[in-house]
Amino acid sequence: MIKEIEKKDIPECVRVIRNSFITVADEFGFSADNAPRFTAFAISADRLNYQLENERRLMIAYCLDSGKIIGYYSLLWQDNHQCELNNLCVLPEYRHEGIGAALLHDAFDRAKKERCKKINIGIVEENQVLRKWYENQDFIHIGTKKFDFFPFTCGYMEKDL
Repeated sequence: MIKEIEKKDIPECVRVIRNSFITVADEFGFSADNAPRFTAFAISADRLNYQLENERRLMIAYCLDSGKIIGYYSLLWQDNHQCELNNLCVLPEYRHEGIGAALLHDAFDRAKKERCKKINIGIVEENQVLRKWYENQDFIHIGTKKFDFFPFTCGYMEKDL
């Protein structure tokens, strides 16, 4: 089941995001020392609460029948009828079951309802498996940027809705 989260769900969402993104950190050698701003290390309940209450992000969870949250994403509304997809993730033990695609398509539907014409994402550019997955979902790679505070290159992609 896919649902909009409530404030009470935030601690569980933090757990899901951290546990999902740590696999990327492990694969590419990121740590709290060399990449403290990477999602696996930087996400917190305070940060998600701020995004929910101050930025008015739409936050969505994928839940099992038991209510356990196993996937997550958020949408940040931007100018010019665009939005940014953030923290799309699925716990490692539930991957390759179509949950990520279900969440992504849910994001497309919700963005369209808000009259978004384009959805933007940022990825770890070196993660070619993820880049290919988004390309298979009709995202187009539009550029990269290297930041001093990350040991990787940020890749940027977009999709017209």
